[in-house]
Amino acid sequence: MDERQRFWSETARGLTPYVPGEQPKTGRYVKLNTNENPYPPSPRVLEAIAREVSAALRLYPDPDALLFKSAVSEAHGVPVSSVFAGNGSDEVLAHAFCALLKHDRPLLFPDVTYSFYPVYCGLYGIDYRTVPLTERFEIRVEDYAVPNGGVIFPNPNAPTGCLLSLDKIEWLARQNADSVLVVDEAYVDFGGKSAIPLTRRHSNLLVVQTLSKSRSLAGLRLGFAVGHPDLVEALERVRNSFNSYPLDRLAIAGGAAAMADRRYFEETRDRIVRSRERLFRELVSLGFSVLPSAANFLFATHPERPARSLLGALRERGFLVRHFDRPRISGYLRITVGTEEECEGLVATLREILAPQKQEDPPHGR
Repeated sequence: MDERQRFWSETARGLTPYVPGEQPKTGRYVKLNTNENPYPPSPRVLEAIAREVSAALRLYPDPDALLFKSAVSEAHGVPVSSVFAGNGSDEVLAHAFCALLKHDRPLLFPDVTYSFYPVYCGLYGIDYRTVPLTERFEIRVEDYAVPNGGVIFPNPNAPTGCLLSLDKIEWLARQNADSVLVVDEAYVDFGGKSAIPLTRRHSNLLVVQTLSKSRSLAGLRLGFAVGHPDLVEALERVRNSFNSYPLDRLAIAGGAAAMADRRYFEETRDRIVRSRERLFRELVSLGFSVLPSAANFLFATHPERPARSLLGALRERGFLVRHFDRPRISGYLRITVGTEEECEGLVATLREILAPQKQEDPPHGR
């Protein structure tokens, strides 16, 4: 045993932690690697947070985050009893793994998907089985209509950006009536329709969202889930056995304001969608094969230049993108959609990188 690990538990030794995207310590890079929103939060969010910075910070926040839950309830037309709030959607997902997805039969999720899922399975001792995506990196719902201890996937999927229709999600919820279906909608606002309305008809469906992406609050850590009150109660039991004050006063106030400012959300989201479509066309013109995306990123591969080589060349020129060295997708780069200027700069840099090398003229004889 490694001497450094002599005080570690067997659980700690057996974990393979999630590796987040690079967060540079300097501002010399254009960050297109972690799917952050390129636009600032709503001014109403900043005002709400500023009002909350007061002597009241000496007091604990509302453990139920009722202000934030009520804002989610109003935005999505669901009862407050159907809303669960957490410190980022990753925490919400972690509680779902513990409270709803740990059973005798294996949990099912795609072979190419959010890499935190197997980490949670290792942390909580959950048996799981990955289900291969199709050759076009799509989820085939029929492959999940087998006995299982639960099903989870992002929609749109990550890192591919491919979207599954609501009718297929509903079919899957009906086929798996005896287990929980968790739909992770971190990116749904950029091109899909939320499955939240389906939770009214299917008591086994839990939908998880985050304010990190479409509402520009990655730095505040806010997430929520919507589902039948019985599912929410299980999440609350785990949450209150782990951290009874998951959202601080600033997050509660800022999150409520973000959910209420629909106009700002739609304006910035629409700008990102337009930039995504333009970037898609530009990448194709450079020879990339790009998957259709309903997210705020694109998944692209080039037939002549290895992804790792492009990753390094872009980094040298000040652009960070994401590469996953895993089976089936090692040839792809995931590129976050930035501002129009950032996307134009990326395309110009890629054009420079991909340009044929000019051969030097042979020396003249004497």
